[in-house]
Amino acid sequence: MADDPAKALRDIEPKSEYLVAVDSDGCAFDSMGIKQRECFCPMLIGYFGLQPVALAARECKDFADLFSKTRGANRHKTSVRILTELLPSHPMVIERGFKVPVFEHYESWVNDDGSLLSNEGLQMAIDAAKSDEVRQELELVMTWSKRVNEMVTEIVKGVAPFSHVRSSMEKVSAKADMIVCSATPCEALEREWIEHDLSDFAMVIAGQEMGSKDEHLAIVSDGKYDKDKIIMIGDAPGDMRAAKTNGVLFYAINPGGEEASWKRFHDEAFDKFVSGEYAGAYEQQVIDEFEACLPENPPWKI
Repeated sequence: MADDPAKALRDIEPKSEYLVAVDSDGCAFDSMGIKQRECFCPMLIGYFGLQPVALAARECKDFADLFSKTRGANRHKTSVRILTELLPSHPMVIERGFKVPVFEHYESWVNDDGSLLSNEGLQMAIDAAKSDEVRQELELVMTWSKRVNEMVTEIVKGVAPFSHVRSSMEKVSAKADMIVCSATPCEALEREWIEHDLSDFAMVIAGQEMGSKDEHLAIVSDGKYDKDKIIMIGDAPGDMRAAKTNGVLFYAINPGGEEASWKRFHDEAFDKFVSGEYAGAYEQQVIDEFEACLPENPPWKI
């Protein structure tokens, strides 16, 4: 293993003064829905004992992971949100008198700022457990998390990019450099971009092994490109935070309106970006529309 996993990013030699960073899952590729609905959700219902209110659990999962401000968040954060906040307040759960199972040790681990919210971090917590009760609960979560990963490998195949992604990449390549900036493992990213003949557009395909999206953008904005000549294309609040943390521009792919968002990028937004007209009122309009797509509260609590 290389001493510096992000070496490919650090070694970028700009060919243009502009850089476009593109997220992958749910942004360039229509893969978030199938992952959440066909992999994460069935396993959440099965492992966490939610069978009696499966429909409500599905609605909560859709809201938490696809159509609210926690879209794209860590799997453990959204699972705890579902178990402790969304599902207990769902009308079906209340009407049926269903008692949502409590996983207090899992919740405590997720809410501890010092926790590494990954399988590696979960294994560390299991190894450090001070009782069989804690260990068994966290081992259940580990089994669920690993099974989800297996399901993703088994099921998520051949998922095409959204309409207008290819034409946008072709347009970008004529005037700007491009990288993939994602929290997905590099192997899966490379396989997907190669499968759909898009990999040649990217100078680097940066996944989770190269750091967070914040770190990816920090590397490329440190002396390689001016910050006002970098734009991050993303579909989740975390993408926008990564852009704003690094002082670069953000373009949103709106959940539920992905094709229209990519068409606007191709037809209008990219031209504004390279002409220096994107920052300011236009970017704010894009962000306002994006945030309106992702409410804080579910329909049943409004």
